[in-house]
Amino acid sequence: MFASKTILPRVARCAALPATAARMPFSSSRVLSHKESSSNTDDDVDKHKLDSLRKHKDGAGHWKRELASDSEEAVKADKGHGAAATESVQELQERTKKMAEESRKSGTSKTPFRTALLAGAIAGTTVDLSLFPLDTLKTRLQSAGGFFASGGFAGIYRGIGSAVVGSAPGAAFFFCTYESVKGVLAPRVRHDVLTQMAAASCGEVAACAVRVPTEIVKQRAQAGQHGGSSARALRAILAGGSGGGSGPRLLAVWRELYRGWGITVFREVPFTVIQFPLWEAMKAWRKRATGRPQVSATESGLFGSVAGAVAAASTTPLDVLKTRVMLSPERVSVATVFRRLAREEGIRPFFAGVAPRVTWISIGGAIFLGSYQWVVNTMGMPP
Repeated sequence: MFASKTILPRVARCAALPATAARMPFSSSRVLSHKESSSNTDDDVDKHKLDSLRKHKDGAGHWKRELASDSEEAVKADKGHGAAATESVQELQERTKKMAEESRKSGTSKTPFRTALLAGAIAGTTVDLSLFPLDTLKTRLQSAGGFFASGGFAGIYRGIGSAVVGSAPGAAFFFCTYESVKGVLAPRVRHDVLTQMAAASCGEVAACAVRVPTEIVKQRAQAGQHGGSSARALRAILAGGSGGGSGPRLLAVWRELYRGWGITVFREVPFTVIQFPLWEAMKAWRKRATGRPQVSATESGLFGSVAGAVAAASTTPLDVLKTRVMLSPERVSVATVFRRLAREEGIRPFFAGVAPRVTWISIGGAIFLGSYQWVVNTMGMPP
């Protein structure tokens, strides 16, 4: 390794040292003749070797940066006290692999329950109140009576009372369930997309417990029924179960409040299964590109807008069926509404309101997921 003849006598003296000193390692890997970034000559390196051997012999051996490569020195700096000198390559590889896996799983989020509760409530209320007029126009376009017969552009804030009551708890239910299920499944499911799809589906089912009754009341008021009043629409539903004993009455009210539950879940689950994995994937891409542990609220809002627009366009036919079921004067099945719509009106009505729906949800996705990210970031818990 060394070309200079002056080194040979020194090597001989090294060989004459006690065996215990000869067995002591200089580092965790073979030492280079001199470190890449060093200006030391071969003679300087040789002096450091002899000095290290003498100190080992006296029981005062220590790690010498002059004998380490740049990469070895970087490892020592990361480890703090040179423990890398005794750690095998296999152990380092296993530890690195474990850290990478933990990092990947942490990207699937472990947002605390209280953070998800507060962030979801604020996000839901913000988006529903700000975009209520567009939601009203979309509902009237999809109603069987027609847009102008249902109110046209007049009274676009009809039914806002029920939206105010249901927005916060509905969104809070969704995000609390979503984050909790993700936390449970992330260590057990290999693919993040499957985790996100399952968590989003569970979140929607939980949110529909609040969303469906408020949606029933809101849409009837939006369509001009009961004078456009949420309170009157609710009283009419409660009065509909006035006959019979308390048991039948409660059952009748329950069935009316949850009319369209099946089609709502059937619409919301595919929508969320499309939107949330797209949103999470774009966030993960941005984190990798910037090296930051979290995205900003603006970035989250932009990704939420794109994901929401794609999901909204894809699920518009399901939204039309849900609206027709909820606005029907009598109880009807989804299958009946589908057959009637296809037979009497053709394919076109299945995409009624697609423009305001995509517009509303893309803007809503930006506000909803941007607001959610802002609250989470403010509380110091990156999702």
